[in-house]
Amino acid sequence: MIEKTVLDYLISRDLDGIGSNVYLEVPVNPPARYIVLEKTSSGSVNRIRSAMIAVQSICSDSLYAAAQTNEAVIEAMETLADQSDQVYSCRLNSDYNFTDPDTKEYRYQAVYNIYY
Repeated sequence: MIEKTVLDYLISRDLDGIGSNVYLEVPVNPPARYIVLEKTSSGSVNRIRSAMIAVQSICSDSLYAAAQTNEAVIEAMETLADQSDQVYSCRLNSDYNFTDPDTKEYRYQAVYNIYY
């Protein structure tokens, strides 16, 4: 499961002290700074699977802190394919401010195309 592969990888990187605050869904009592992964689509061609993964960097403190976490995610994800036996390619599709107007949480989102 590609979500688990990315989850374990990001947890192992500790991303500026966030460490175990990387989740596959928003926790019931979220910490002030955390990351949520979401697979938005997937496919397969000639037995090579692909997925689009959104990595949300969420911070209740400031937009700047969310942007810093997003940059740490981007830096870590650049080496995912080099560090994982299961991933062939990991490419940044886009990243952008994704602040949630309902919860008022500052959020950045980086979207990746991953082949595995």
